[in-house]
Amino acid sequence: MCIAGATGWTGRALVPAVLEAPDLALTSAVSRSAAGRDLGEALGGAALRVPVRASVEDALDGVDVLIDYTSATAVKANAMAAIEAGVGVVVGTSGLTATDLAEIDLAARERSVGVVASGNFSVTAAMCQAAALLAARHLAHWEIIDYASDAKPDVPSGTARELAERLGEIRQPEGGLPAPRSPWAQRLAASLSAVPKSTLCGFRASSFPPKSSSPGPTNR
Repeated sequence: MCIAGATGWTGRALVPAVLEAPDLALTSAVSRSAAGRDLGEALGGAALRVPVRASVEDALDGVDVLIDYTSATAVKANAMAAIEAGVGVVVGTSGLTATDLAEIDLAARERSVGVVASGNFSVTAAMCQAAALLAARHLAHWEIIDYASDAKPDVPSGTARELAERLGEIRQPEGGLPAPRSPWAQRLAASLSAVPKSTLCGFRASSFPPKSSSPGPTNR
């Protein structure tokens, strides 16, 4: 296996899990900041004899599955590179749009490569989405509140985008919601240009950024 984003917040937690699994082998890792180093040393520990590469293309030799926990700007290209090489992909990175997922699906089918893509593997997030999709069939009005730090790089979050797109496939909420008034909320709403218009009237940004500066996930 190869972990892209191995030195990131989630990636560094996956490394010991893969190493301890009896049926898995960590062959390589991808991290631009640690490229050329041993992964164990890059994580502040003993050498693991796992090389860190700068790109996915350079890290796929002898790899059967790529696990991607990188960023919204890198994940699509990483997945496409793996598919082109005949390598299966597990996408845990959020930020892929419905169009991105459709293109990845088409490429995977053409190459007969397995891909599992989920912007959020949290059980709570999955239950939230399932409940929201069910409720949207019966409720005339709905909205999504994305609560996150105003310094979060992917605003709105990939989880919120995915939910908005899924809800938009079911129905458009009736009536309108008041426009967000805070600068933070306005920036969030303005960044929704990639989301289908049918979902926008039910999408409102939270205007209450959390006080914590923790590097961990801030989706609620």
